[in-house]
Amino acid sequence: MSATVPIPFSEPPYLLGLPSPYYTPELRAWQKAVREFTTEHLHKYAWDWEKEETVPEHVYGIFAKANMLVATLPAPLPVKELKACGIHDILGVVKVEDFTYFHNLIFADEMVRTGLAGPPGSLTTGIAFGVPPIIKFGNEQLKQRFLPDLFSGKQRICIAITEPDAGSDVANITTTAKKSSDGKKYIVNGAKKWITNGIWSDWAAMAVRTGGPGAAGLSMLLVPLKGHKGVDMRRLKVSGQISAGTTYIELDDVEVPAENLIGKEGMGMNYIMTNFNHERLTIAIGATRQARVALSAAFEYVMKREAFGKKLMEQPVVRNRLAKAGVLLESQWAWVEQFVYQMCNMKKQDADIELGGLTAAAKAQAGIVLKECADCAVLLFGGNGYTRSGQGEIAERMWREVNGNRVPGGSEDVMLDLMVRQLAKNYQRKTIELERAKGARL
Repeated sequence: MSATVPIPFSEPPYLLGLPSPYYTPELRAWQKAVREFTTEHLHKYAWDWEKEETVPEHVYGIFAKANMLVATLPAPLPVKELKACGIHDILGVVKVEDFTYFHNLIFADEMVRTGLAGPPGSLTTGIAFGVPPIIKFGNEQLKQRFLPDLFSGKQRICIAITEPDAGSDVANITTTAKKSSDGKKYIVNGAKKWITNGIWSDWAAMAVRTGGPGAAGLSMLLVPLKGHKGVDMRRLKVSGQISAGTTYIELDDVEVPAENLIGKEGMGMNYIMTNFNHERLTIAIGATRQARVALSAAFEYVMKREAFGKKLMEQPVVRNRLAKAGVLLESQWAWVEQFVYQMCNMKKQDADIELGGLTAAAKAQAGIVLKECADCAVLLFGGNGYTRSGQGEIAERMWREVNGNRVPGGSEDVMLDLMVRQLAKNYQRKTIELERAKGARL
């Protein structure tokens, strides 16, 4: 294959030959292996699958066989549980005990390299966010019953939090799980909406109300889905990420064994919140890659497109628009790398406290940056960027992908507000602790 010069903004700086303190030879070997695998088994067909609105079922098996499904789990990986299932490495390149959040970063970035979030999301979203509550809070019997089949791809799972009337306001979900008179099962009633991967899932790690109103009444339960009595599921038509299987789930007297409870009753809100940092950072990584796809496509187009007797790139207004979007893009990527470095070098409990609000903001900012880059692409492609086929198709598609990042995982305005509230809360706590420490020394 002949060498080509990469288009500006098309790759993270470390892949353009610029020095970086983060990417070791081992990480670069991982990036190369992930790119080769995803190119062969995902990206060659991603655009066709997105138009067909479904990724063929056998692709999930291919990823599972290569242990590539577990690469979407938060680092550090659950080494004990994975090795108990016979999983010792991923792609033969990285041992599960050596997997860090930089491996997560590279994996998530490479998975969205076509710009389409639907095909990779159809493979990874469910396990990425549905399995961690089992690993972190499930008892041994729950882990032994479910993890082997989920890790191997024999069964699929999704995370089911959002409801028709409760999205970012998690504390007010209304789906109920009431114990039977003999205490052996829960009876679940309610509805979940916008559940990614739901339509293909055997199980949902579901937020349910086992107690009174508010956050203290929430629990998490492993609820059977596909083919189970009382469960009705249907696909929802959404603007972007079409092949990821966005689902509406109705639950009518669904019987769930009591031993499917994740952790303890009333602790559901705590469990949900500890899942959010990974979800939001993953969304931020993917959205930033999509912004790259949009902006680099626009850059390449204006280098060859002529108007008013000269190339578009020769027009100052065009260069200005590219520059504004590019500054936001590279700043966002640097922020993401900073978060990943911090998560690699902080204890989990400290990261949850110190980075929770900031990660929410990084997720929100990623959506804002993607919108700027997608708008830039559509405007510079002109009429082509408003057309679902032809040379501007990439711009039109990236524009439709924008809100699939600004809403899921916590809507943009709520995330920005969360950042400030969390910073204020941490400041007040640290001030009180400092004052107490001063008093103790007097």
